[in-house]
Parts: sequence; structure tokens; C-alpha cells
Amino acid sequence: MKKELLLKFEEVFGTEGDYQAYFAPGRVNLIGEHTDYNGGHVFPCALTIGTYAVARKREDKQLSFYSLNMMEKGVTVVSIDQLEYKKEDDWANYPKGVIWTMLKKGYKIENGMDILFYGNIPNASGLSSSASLEVLTGFILKNLFGLEVSLTEIALISQYTENNYNGVNCGIMDQFAVAMGKKNNAIFLDTADLSYEYAPLELDDAKIVIMNTNKKRGLGDSKYNERRSECESALADLQKVIPIKELGELSEYEFETHKEAIESPIQRQRAKHAVYENQRTIKAVQALKDNDITLFGKLMNASHISLQYDYEVTGIELDTIVEAAWKQDGVIGARMTGAGFGGCAVSIVREAAIANFIEKVGKEYKDKIGYEADFYVVEIGDGPVVL
Repeated sequence: MKKELLLKFEEVFGTEGDYQAYFAPGRVNLIGEHTDYNGGHVFPCALTIGTYAVARKREDKQLSFYSLNMMEKGVTVVSIDQLEYKKEDDWANYPKGVIWTMLKKGYKIENGMDILFYGNIPNASGLSSSASLEVLTGFILKNLFGLEVSLTEIALISQYTENNYNGVNCGIMDQFAVAMGKKNNAIFLDTADLSYEYAPLELDDAKIVIMNTNKKRGLGDSKYNERRSECESALADLQKVIPIKELGELSEYEFETHKEAIESPIQRQRAKHAVYENQRTIKAVQALKDNDITLFGKLMNASHISLQYDYEVTGIELDTIVEAAWKQDGVIGARMTGAGFGGCAVSIVREAAIANFIEKVGKEYKDKIGYEADFYVVEIGDGPVVL
């Protein structure tokens, strides 16, 4: 892969100067969905699929971006002095935005760059292709310009970019999981204070199988921002009766005791998901520590049902693929992952049953939805690296 990318870079940008190859992973979240902007816990892991880049520093202030995934768009050229968001710059707004944020935060980036990107994360699948691209850009800047910036700070810079440059009001989970990934471990992250621990994923004879519905979704124009504001309104109502900063501070009992303070029934449902999903995530990590993979799977299933009925972010494609997965032999648990409204679901399946699982779930999905799903048996990898 590295050799091919270096050759492509030379084809597009020429062979002068020093250039280097890099990689940042995608991520899948095993449990803890829509909790990260509610001060709750999440449990993602980095994948061995992700985003590759080859980059070199220029002598002038020109930034040139090229993607092998979007070759028809050609090279996007901007100046380091003119980094305002432009719709026509499309995907290049992600790396542009990270540079914009880093300059805004006082990091010294005085030269331009040539960067070629290639991602093997399915686009708009909910496996964090945008966070992978953002964290990778931050990592390249750290490396090329010798910046004193930690991986946690790169995650926060990437989230800031998503919120303030690309207009998606996301939480910290995606960027943190990409930046801080560790092989064969998931990250148990408390988004309220960014404290975290690595939890070894000992799945015995099982593997993670990602099921891509191939229903594309765009975060910015989905109901993502709407759900976030519904949770904020619910929190404001609860704060009139209990001293909390985030929904993630509540136990199920405390929520049930005070839920009538939330005036809107819809907002009450949204807050219920945020509170219960946070507690499910805490229980799921404990189940792994206790070597109780069966309980972990049950909590995954319960997570999907809550996302379907309380949070209403699944849709027919995700519900069809998850419900088909639940029926199969060898399935420990399955749920939607990511923002919802399309994209992917994640399942844990006994290795011996995987071939049968993919065939049967794939057939049921195609029969009902009319087009095919894709399946990936994934490995858990590290965070960003110089190749």
C-alpha cells in the first residue's frame, strides 16, 4: 500500500523534496451511542481500515489536496491565508478546517503542503471517515512542522473543526477513538472529563462483523443536530429540580424519579435513551471484565432497541439488518453504530458461524430492502502512525 501511494503522489505532485506516508484508523463504537454529547460513556475501538496520506512541506503558502477516492474533483488548491469554508471545496474542507483551527489556536504553520489522501473506509458508512481524515491531518501537521501537540489535543482540535467549521455539532467520541486507538483494545471513555481506560477485547472464538446497509447518510443534514438540541432542552428542564451539568450524571433511578420535570414527552424519551444508554455502557464494560460476553451481547441488543424507539435514529435499513442478525446462530449481539439514519450496524459473531451469518443476513436484507448490504470482518488497530 505504501509503495503504491508514494508512486501516486509522485504522479500527481512530482518527485522533488521529502515526502512521507501516514495512516489514521476509522472507528466503530461497540456501545454508548449518542451519549458523547450528553456527558456519558462510550466504548469505541479503532479499526485497521482507515485513511492513508502522503504529504510534503512546500516552500510557499499553497495547500494542494488530492483524493484517490474523489479523483474526478482533481487537485483542490488554496492558500494558507485563505482557509474560509467553501462548499465547492467539498471533502477538502475537512483537512482545510483542521489547519484553520490549528492556526486559530496559535500553532505555527507558515508553509503550505501537498497532500494525497486515500481512504478504505466506505464513504458515509458511519465508521468515521471524516474524523479519520481530520485526525490524520492534525497528525501530519504535528510531524511535518514539529508541533508540540498531543494526540488528545489533536482529537479536540478535530472536534472543534467539525463543530465550528463544518457545522456538525458532534461530540468527542469519533476523533478521540481515532487518535487514541490501541490494537486489540476498546476505549472506555468518560466524555464528561476525557478520563479513559483501555479494555482488552477478549472475544474468545468470536469476531466483530460490521454490516453496512449502504444507505448513505450525511451527518450535517440528518436529524443529528436536532437530537442534540432535544437533549439540551431536556437537561435544562431537569436542572430546575436537580443540580446536574450533564444527563450522563444520572442513574436510571434518578432519571425515573425526576423525569416528569421534562415538559415535552419527546424530549423525555430522548433523555431516557441518553441516561439508560450510558448505564448500559458502564455495565457492558464490567461484563467484559467479568468475561461475560453473553451479557455484553444482550446490552448491545438493548442499545439498538432504545435507539429505535426512544431516540428514533435507526430507520428501516438498520432495523432490518439488525433484526436479521439477531435471528442467526452464533450471534452474541448486534446494534446500529454511529449517528444512525443509515450507515452501519455492528455485531459480534462466533467465528464458525460468520460465513452462514453473512449469507443469511445478506439475503434477508436484499429481499426486504431491494439492494445489497456489505459485510466486513474487522480487526482492532492502533491510532495514527507514520508508515
